Amino acid sequence: MSGVRAGRWLIAVPMAILALATIYPLVFTTNVAMKTRHEYILDRFSPAGALRWENVASAWGNAGMAGYFVNSLIVVSCAVALLLLFGSMAGFALSKLRFRGSRLLFLGILAALFIPFQVIMVPLARTMADAGLIDTYPGLVLAYVAQFLPFTIFLMTSFYAGIPDEIIDAARIDGNTLYGVYRRIMLPMGTPALLSVGILNTLFCWNDVLISLVMMPSAENRTLMVGVTALRGQYSDDIPTFAAGVLIAALPVLLIYLFFQRQIADGITAGSTKG
Repeated sequence: MSGVRAGRWLIAVPMAILALATIYPLVFTTNVAMKTRHEYILDRFSPAGALRWENVASAWGNAGMAGYFVNSLIVVSCAVALLLLFGSMAGFALSKLRFRGSRLLFLGILAALFIPFQVIMVPLARTMADAGLIDTYPGLVLAYVAQFLPFTIFLMTSFYAGIPDEIIDAARIDGNTLYGVYRRIMLPMGTPALLSVGILNTLFCWNDVLISLVMMPSAENRTLMVGVTALRGQYSDDIPTFAAGVLIAALPVLLIYLFFQRQIADGITAGSTKG
């Protein structure tokens, strides 16, 4: 019994330390965002005297965070929708349809997972510029789809491969076309993986800085994370306002995790056990 308790403590203590290390930056940022500039200069680590939302309102309105938030919302929503559509269709085709070169195509997609964006940044920017897509919503959406589609296809292919072929055959015998099998069978059964990969892609796109910085050079089209980066230089002498901007950018990600943590865990588990 003592050995079991010791084992539990060996797991609990590092997890508690990791949790504190993860939570502390958020608590510190929130505390700084509630301070006045004078309070921050006097003691940056002391608790704020009161909950002051003036810095948040200033970052949201005066610093342009509201516009950046809308830009991110539009781009991320469109990109994730396309990623789920193309990823689920490609996953179905690569896992259940037998065609020449399918194995080679899947290996090529796996290889694309190991290519960092920095390698393709210059040719992608030139291609987008030639197509007139620089500094446009469609251009950034396409860049996100191109960057994160291999990961989406890989996860959906692994998940769909665990669905018995007999289900597909029974649906075809009942008169379903391939599109009918995809819409009536694969999409409903793939909901856990779709939800999981959708949330992960949302976090990837929302937290991105480099791709957005390359594709959206103008200030009015910045996404939220690029806006926060620019805010650091604009408000270098007003750290509480900058902290309020960071808090605005982090809040959607935090809410997604709080509300969908069970779905994320269930989706990842389902995808790993059915592959």
